[in-house]
Amino acid sequence: GHRVEDILYGLCQAMSRNYLNNVGLGKEVRERVVFQGGVAFNKGMIRAFEEALGMPVHVPPHHEVMGAIGAAMLSREAVQSTGLPTRFKGFAASALSYRTTSFECRHCSNHCEIVQVSVNKRVAARWGGRCDRWEVTGTVSPRVAAPVAAAKEEACAVCQ
Repeated sequence: GHRVEDILYGLCQAMSRNYLNNVGLGKEVRERVVFQGGVAFNKGMIRAFEEALGMPVHVPPHHEVMGAIGAAMLSREAVQSTGLPTRFKGFAASALSYRTTSFECRHCSNHCEIVQVSVNKRVAARWGGRCDRWEVTGTVSPRVAAPVAAAKEEACAVCQ
């Protein structure tokens, strides 16, 4: 019996209250509330926050990427303050050959699906296991001795 619009707005109200009661718990909310992120595209969420807070909610341009912009600014600040080199590969990285594959590890009864990303035919990352048998981020973990790492690479090639 209820209209779809009313049901959806009820969900928006519930989500805004949930956010304010959990994330906003114990925090003072003052004028000039800025709503960022992809959810800010939802006009029902904006209205629900405005009603719950009793004040206008501002949605800035490019709100969906503000978190990424902020992270980039913090990264730049950290690099400038430490003087350490970055691991940024440059915009030429878009020309590299990326390949994503997956395989099932049969080392134990879990049969985990391992996702692997290769860049220019070199393993760059793996994830998805319940253990760290296949976990690789950038390079083989320093905890793994060279012979073990070589055996893993060989076993991985067989699984694909």
